[in-house]
This record gives sequence, structure tokens and C-alpha cells, in this order.
Amino acid sequence: MTIKAINVRNQFKGTVKEIIEGPVLSEIDVQTASGIVTSVITTRSVRELELVIGSEVIAFVKSTEVSIAKL
Repeated sequence: MTIKAINVRNQFKGTVKEIIEGPVLSEIDVQTASGIVTSVITTRSVRELELVIGSEVIAFVKSTEVSIAKL
């Protein structure tokens, strides 16, 4: 699957600015041209995506959630 295969209109390309890791959930702050977008995802996903400060990502915004994809 490629990023083009995801049907989400509100996509914000940005860079990971801060990661606050918890035992189960982590908070990811993404700096975008529109400002900071924050996502709460599983800590396991942070590790599987190999997210670190400075990673380029896309924040996918739906009415009830913000998802992250590493570029």
C-alpha cells in the first residue's frame, strides 16, 4: 500500500517535533506549515514506525483522530 491509497482529505506533511512516550500510548507533536498537530498513538507503533525527533511524517486528520505515516 502506498500513501496515495489512503483516502483522507486532511493531510498535513510535517516533522516530528516532540515524542512523549508512555508504557502503552505516546504523544507525537508534528510541526506542519499550519502549526503543530498532536497525535496519540500506541508506543508500539512509535517503535515500529521508527519515529524519532526530526522524522518526516504525514498527519492524517479525521474528525475523531490523527494518524501518522512515516515518509
